[in-house]
Order: sequence, then structure tokens, then C-alpha cells
Amino acid sequence: MHIIVDDNVPLADEFFSELGEVTCLPTSEINNAVLKDADMLICRSTLRVDEALLAGTRVRFVGSPIIGTDHVDLDWLESAGIHFTNAPGCNADSVVDYVLSSLWHLAEQEGFDLQLNRRFGVIGAGQVGSRLIKRLESLGAEVLVCDPPRAEAEGQGDESKNAPRFVDIDQLVAECDVICVHTPMITTGEHQTHHLMNAERIHALKPGSVLLSAGRGGCVDTAALKQRLQERGDLLTVLDVWENEPDIDAELASLVDIATPHIAGHSLDGKMQGTEIIYQQACRYFGLPARRKLGQLKPDPWLRKLVLTGWAPPEEALGLCVRACYDVRRDVLGLRRYQRRFGTAEGFVRYRREYPLRREFSTLRVELKKNARELRDVLEGFGFSRVKLVTK
Repeated sequence: MHIIVDDNVPLADEFFSELGEVTCLPTSEINNAVLKDADMLICRSTLRVDEALLAGTRVRFVGSPIIGTDHVDLDWLESAGIHFTNAPGCNADSVVDYVLSSLWHLAEQEGFDLQLNRRFGVIGAGQVGSRLIKRLESLGAEVLVCDPPRAEAEGQGDESKNAPRFVDIDQLVAECDVICVHTPMITTGEHQTHHLMNAERIHALKPGSVLLSAGRGGCVDTAALKQRLQERGDLLTVLDVWENEPDIDAELASLVDIATPHIAGHSLDGKMQGTEIIYQQACRYFGLPARRKLGQLKPDPWLRKLVLTGWAPPEEALGLCVRACYDVRRDVLGLRRYQRRFGTAEGFVRYRREYPLRREFSTLRVELKKNARELRDVLEGFGFSRVKLVTK
């Protein structure tokens, strides 16, 4: 079996070499001619997978170790008898880490308490949104949720403590101080999401509120957002996804507080988990045993442990852990640097391709000395799951 793999897929040889010959190539070199004698294609979202790429090839299995499917012509693959699978949820924790790091940075920059008198709104309660809701609520935050399909599926009669508080989008916009957009791009049907945050809703955002978008670029009307920022400049904004990527609106990028090139889900851990999911799916499709597991192959993080005393102020301790593990400002500065050197579109693409190593909050072990249960609860709520109280 011959397997072509995008060279930005981590642990490709480690997982797939037992299934056949593995050839790793840059996205730009994966084309119809290269795939003529391939049986399997493993690619990321930067490759358009359609008839032009696969017609006349031997490929019968395509796997994308990512959440989305926007880059794939699913109807054509089905008609051609080519099996497709992706990895929903593989990098959801990475995106939530990005959101919380960004919100922490804004709070530090503007000098406000993230939790004090702030109501959070999450638009889209899928893999990312549901995990963000869970972390925010574990920190004691009040969260409103807009997800009409899920609200309809679950009904409004669930009054249990853990049930999301579903509201319509206009109520969420009117009542929330921090709004996080995590919807997929849906252009047809009853629940379309293209320009879900339209000009009217962007105009209705409360002065001083935060708008963060890390789902799909077209869910926010970026022309309307730019107009609001130019005319009033009274919002705090975080954009990881953009309309017309990679040729994004450079003027808008200069206006937002945190501008990054669609890298919220780019942690090494999320990518490795995606590779494992596709490997398992490939083994299942070809009727082969899945002998390899991520736990056997995953490298240790370069920063393995932090030790904090029990009298460390919770906000200072949390900020230290966030910055040590993932400081979003690195990506803000990185995008600016790449765009200065290579231009707007090429800089966007190159930074994504050459993205520096990043690990998730859950990989950092935190030891707390003395009586620090309150601090432990705060850290665990933020996503630092390996927190240990040490009495000595």
C-alpha cells in the first residue's frame, strides 16, 4: 500500500509505516500525477480534495486529521467510491486554550477581571463550544449559549444544573460582555451561519465588549466589523479566522487587538490526536489491527512542571501558567513579522506552515505547595488538568 501524507501531519511515519510505504510531501507538491499510484491520502485543510485531484488515481481512502471538511468535495468522493474521514474534536482543547489565553491577555492589557460582572456568550456549542462552556462554568462564569440545532434537539425542558442556557443570538448579543463565535460554515438550510454576526448585530454590541471569532471566517461580517472599529473603536476583538483567507483584510488586522492566522487549533497535541484518529479509521477501513497508540509515541513537553507556593495570588499564578504554556502574543507578533517580510497572503500561509511548537494546557504539571485548594480549582477550571497538591 502506498500512502501520500502532507508533511505537516505529525507522527505520520510512526503511525502509518506499518500499513505501507509512506511518502511525506508539502501540500504544494501533492497533485493528481503524484497520486496516480497511491492508495491512501492523508492531508490537511490546505489541500483541495476533489475530482481534479483524485480522478484516475488509485486512492480509495482520504483522511484529514482536522475538524472541518470545507476543503473536500464530499459528494464527488462518495460518487467515486472513495472513503473520507476526518477527526472532529481532535484539536478542540487547543482552540479552547487559544480562547482563554486571548481573553486572559485582553484582561491583563485592559486591567479588568475576566469574571467580575461579565457574562459570556458562546455561539455554537459543538466540540469547541461545549468544552469552552464547561471551562467557563467551572470558573464560576455565567454563560449564555446560542445553538439553535442543538437547542431543538435537546429541547428547552431540561432544567438540570448542567444544562446549557440556550438563547437566540440577538438576546445573546444584547446581554453578553464577551462573545465567542465557534460555528461551522453553513450556507444552506434553516440555520445558515454565513454572516451570522451581521452588520446589525455588530452595531448592537455593547461598548467595551469582547468579540472573539475562532470558528469560520465567514460567520462574521468583517467589513461591518472594520467599519465599527474605524468609526467607534469601542470593542475588544480577537480574530483567528477571516474572510478570504489567506488574502485577509490587512487594514482590519491592524485594528483588532489579537490577529492570528487560523492557528487556534494548531497545538502539537491536537495534531497528533488527529493523526491517531485517522490511523484508527484507516485500520478499520482496510480491516487491519490498530497496533500503535499515541501514548507510546507522544513526546514529552519541553516544560514539564511548574512549582508554586500556596500563597501565590491566584491571578498571578494563573497568568504565569498560561504564559508559560501558551502565550497568544507570540502568534500575534509572528503574523506581523511574517506579513512584513512576505506580504499579507504569503505571510499568513508561511506562518501557518512554519508554526512553532505549542503544547496544550493539559500537558503542564503544576505542583502547589501548602494549602492551595482554591488555586488548584482555578487552574483546573482553566484547563490545567495535571495539578497536584504537595504537603511537604
